[in-house]
Amino acid sequence: MISIRQHAISIAAIFLALAIGVVLGSQTLAADLLSGLRADRSGLRQQLDITSAQNRQLVDQLNAADRFIAGSSARILGGTLAERSVVVFTTPDAEPADVEGVTKALETSGAAVTGRIALTDAFLDATEGDRMRTTVTNVIPAGAQLRTGAVDQGSLAGDLLGLVLLLDPGNGQPRSTPQELGLVLETMRGGGFLAYGDTPVRPAQLALVVTGNGAKSAENNQGANIARFTGALRGRGAGAVLGGRAGAADAPGPIAVVRSDAALAGAVTTVDNLDREIGRVTAVLGLTEQLNGGAGRYGTAAKATSLTIAAAPR
Repeated sequence: MISIRQHAISIAAIFLALAIGVVLGSQTLAADLLSGLRADRSGLRQQLDITSAQNRQLVDQLNAADRFIAGSSARILGGTLAERSVVVFTTPDAEPADVEGVTKALETSGAAVTGRIALTDAFLDATEGDRMRTTVTNVIPAGAQLRTGAVDQGSLAGDLLGLVLLLDPGNGQPRSTPQELGLVLETMRGGGFLAYGDTPVRPAQLALVVTGNGAKSAENNQGANIARFTGALRGRGAGAVLGGRAGAADAPGPIAVVRSDAALAGAVTTVDNLDREIGRVTAVLGLTEQLNGGAGRYGTAAKATSLTIAAAPR
């Protein structure tokens, strides 16, 4: 007959055997798991190396394309905007390299750049709307009238600046005197809405608005204000192009706002890859498109319909 002591020893032996089995099993499982993780890590490293090599190859191809387009820009753009004039506006997030690059492309096309005006954060800030409206309505040239639909600050300021800075597309003549233009610009600069250098800004036929990647577009309605400002300029002149980087084509970026609004999209040409040479060339060709009454959406981002536009006939 088995005693209680023997029974207890038997049970203890069973549990000990189970414990030893669990330990041995877990060691085997851990070894298998570790081996699998090592294999996965090796596979991931190989995939990362392949992807990195592909990315380097694509970057090299993009850089080579940029060099080719830069070297060919004189043949592509030469004379396309001869005897035409352009005023350039920049937003606070515009990249200096983009501004310089597209300005160089304008000069290559034969266009006369009549001025570069920087829009400030206050210009685009919806909380500054009332102060902007007061400033604008106080400097409207005598006998001039702003469009009744220009009620938001972007449209209102664009309508006024378009009135004094863009030549009448009907007769090619200024719609303001040099004194009236100077008063508008100086008043808006004094209010902290604009910035520009000492060289006098002259009226032009066309407007180019250079923006950035749209990172601050949601702050105080900045993206919509840039879009409506450009649309208002287009309503006063022979053409307007809004160019920026890919992020500006994502909502609520300014390019995205233009492309999502039927009226704006039908009036303003947009370019979303101004950080590449092809985008800078396209922005200039977009101005020729505007002169011919067209408007397009170019680049590689959302709602772009084509990478670029065919060169205008000479």
